[in-house]
Amino acid sequence: MKRIGLSEEHIDIVYEDDHLLALSKPVGQLVIPGRDRDEESLAVLLTQRMGCKVFVVHRLDREASGLVLFAKDAVTHRQLSRQFETRRVRKIYWAVVEGPVTADGIVDRPIRQFGSGRMGTDERGKQSLTRFHVLERFRDATLLEVELVTGRRHQIRVHLYSIGHPILGEMRYGDGCPVGGAARLMLHAKELSLERPGGRVITLEAGLQDNYRQILKSLRGKGISAM
Repeated sequence: MKRIGLSEEHIDIVYEDDHLLALSKPVGQLVIPGRDRDEESLAVLLTQRMGCKVFVVHRLDREASGLVLFAKDAVTHRQLSRQFETRRVRKIYWAVVEGPVTADGIVDRPIRQFGSGRMGTDERGKQSLTRFHVLERFRDATLLEVELVTGRRHQIRVHLYSIGHPILGEMRYGDGCPVGGAARLMLHAKELSLERPGGRVITLEAGLQDNYRQILKSLRGKGISAM
């Protein structure tokens, strides 16, 4: 896999053509500029490196890792943004959550903002839908494959917390700081399927990063759930 040098970071390029760039974002890296304008975001670093404006297609939480898309021109940006808005992009994440999840399921609960950037489920919020599938059970945690049907801010984190299974490493949604004592948020944007010009559908996949794999290895070493 190719890598791109951005400042002191080397970030994996998942896919690139004349109009689209997909990167595997590391934990802690901002996608767009935040309140601290002195901290460099991926969007700014890419613009500096490429010598032209790049367009952020979608966002990914700073605490999460995985796929992020950038358009190289305004037309591609509009086309891809429209696909996200009309829910034609299939978005798959991996999340390790606290506790044993007994079965696959769906969370269909509205989400709204409560202040200071904190989101939560509330009937006055926007309709939000998340599907999840159990991949692996550990002694005190579960690895889920999560499909993000809608795209609200912090949706996966809020929805899993609302059903009693906060993501390991959470500092915002869950008891314990961080939840489960994990060294990072165990949320990874793993796969995106989207349409390219001419109707061709491509599927992009970002491999798990080393710090995610290390935590999975540690969980496996503790044994499986007794359920």
